Amino acid sequence: MSRTSPHPQHVEVSRRGLLKTAGGLTAALAVGASATALTGTAEAAPATFTHPGMLHAYGELNRAKVRVAAGNDPWLSGWNRLTANSHSASTWTPRPQATIIRGGTGENYGILYNDIHAAYQNALRWKIAGTTANGDAAVRILNAWSSTLTTVTGNADRFLAAGIYGYQFANAAELMRDHSGFDLNRFKTMMLNVFYPLNNQFLNNHNDACITNYWANWDLCTMNSILAIGILCDDGAKYDQAVNYFKNGAGNGAIRNAVPFVYEDQGLAQWQESGRDQGHTVMGMGMMGAFCEMAWSQGEDLYGYDNNRFMKAAQYVAKYNLGEDVPFTTYRWGSGQNCAQQTHTVISSASRGQLRPVWDTLHYHYARRRGLSVPYITRMAESVRPEGGGGDYGPNSGGFDQLGFGTLMYAK
Repeated sequence: MSRTSPHPQHVEVSRRGLLKTAGGLTAALAVGASATALTGTAEAAPATFTHPGMLHAYGELNRAKVRVAAGNDPWLSGWNRLTANSHSASTWTPRPQATIIRGGTGENYGILYNDIHAAYQNALRWKIAGTTANGDAAVRILNAWSSTLTTVTGNADRFLAAGIYGYQFANAAELMRDHSGFDLNRFKTMMLNVFYPLNNQFLNNHNDACITNYWANWDLCTMNSILAIGILCDDGAKYDQAVNYFKNGAGNGAIRNAVPFVYEDQGLAQWQESGRDQGHTVMGMGMMGAFCEMAWSQGEDLYGYDNNRFMKAAQYVAKYNLGEDVPFTTYRWGSGQNCAQQTHTVISSASRGQLRPVWDTLHYHYARRRGLSVPYITRMAESVRPEGGGGDYGPNSGGFDQLGFGTLMYAK
């Protein structure tokens, strides 16, 4: 089994190059490998941010709108999954809190994630069907929280809350930014004052722990929040902070640490949490997929970064969770504050086969946008389709880690 070198040369093709270069993919491949791509330095943030420009840009939203109106599948099946979800009801009543606690005494963060998913699902219904009541409901939820929330706290899990719910909140707000009733400026203030400081603190010092102590998902949800806040607030520095970390960060969310071993001869790559369990590993597919999709909406191709490194990891995770064998290289890391050495010697079968709504984003990107063969990703996507969202995968936080509805929003 072959692996990458510690410092592989990577050539990336930006979405800007694919879209703007005459002659399509061949020409883009010829000219798209810029000097910055070869040095590993992140591209600068776009001079002008695209809006809406996170998980759903105009093209995705318009396609879903047209296809649902025409009654075409699989969009219609995805739409029916959305409208059947109680969170998407325009009668949803928000329960904003001044303080959200995740981890330790007094946990109440379930209130937050249920309201965020209600805001997001109502926003989708407004964007796709134009229903005034759903748009008003999304605005009501977002405005209620931005006028109330001042603190996210708890034990170390507060950083998970700030990351996961930060990027999800920002995505709901991005969909509503052109709604006349939405107080966008007050919402931006909440994101900058409540969520970003925790995101920045974690990415810079990892709760005073060894840099490798926290699993990839901790970094990834934090990176997602910073990226989303950067886009929402037209803040190039925050956008660059997140993208630079993806490319060159020291923690486990950076691409070469999240995907430490590549098996080039098999088109597979090992995910950092594979020896832990499959639930968190599949969560990682959703977290990194969300990061890549948000960057894609701003014209940057991280899906293909470092010779499709993430794609190979997603193929690996999908293959194993479909019940097939994959290679595994012993994984060692430092834990705690003193970097005590830990080791995974075998892949974990815990939660093997768990279904989460993360695969259609990846299938439709790699197989349809890029025309690549990703048979394991495709089979996993088929097993989950049509994807639901928060509320469709149980009441616990894991069922709300992804915003979902990838079939509705990404089918091509």
